[in-house]
Amino acid sequence: MSVGHRLLAPGDSPVHRCPAHLKVLGLLGFMLLVVATPAAWYPAYGGYLLVLAVVIGVARVPPLHLLRRMVVEVPFVVFAIVLPFVAHGEQVEVLGLMVSQPGLVAAGTLLAKATLGVLAGLTLAATTEPHDLLVGLERLRLPSMLVQIMSFMVRYLDVVTDDLRRQHIALSSRGFTARNPRHWPVLARSIGALFIRSFERGERIHLAMLSRGWSGKMPRGMSSEMSNR
Repeated sequence: MSVGHRLLAPGDSPVHRCPAHLKVLGLLGFMLLVVATPAAWYPAYGGYLLVLAVVIGVARVPPLHLLRRMVVEVPFVVFAIVLPFVAHGEQVEVLGLMVSQPGLVAAGTLLAKATLGVLAGLTLAATTEPHDLLVGLERLRLPSMLVQIMSFMVRYLDVVTDDLRRQHIALSSRGFTARNPRHWPVLARSIGALFIRSFERGERIHLAMLSRGWSGKMPRGMSSEMSNR
């Protein structure tokens, strides 16, 4: 459960104590509102950010805790930077560069919506235990199979990450450092070996569950118990 705990910011605020299924519904409603907001409604995005800031303040989540984990937004930032230069339409000058005005607007809208989405998702993860989140998804009647897949993912992600760390140590101990495309075949073989090892582990786990009478369904709440072990 350490993967989930890396995102969690333990606390005893009203946001932490709020039932997980209500927080999931709140996040879903918030994101639908953000996505449906027209691009030209710039004050609305400021209002959404203010709402998130209030929630984060009430939850007493350290800002640095969220900022360090917003690295997942980097692909959106890169795309937003490139968009004004490749989009068509009226050209305007920005900092001495000619860029597409529609592309500039689209990039700003994309960046605003992505930032709000990532920040809202990280706030949910920072204030909700992983097993509580699984229980909340069960209460929302999410398909049982999806909940089971997520519970196993939460449980075994650390195992796969540890396998990857050992592979990195083994390569480093042999003097390997990926510096240029010539090293990509080695990285590809390492990723392939990790995939095969993970796949075989999944088969062994499945056979072990079948030998213990697993029928494809878990009792209500069992996924949360598994993820909490």
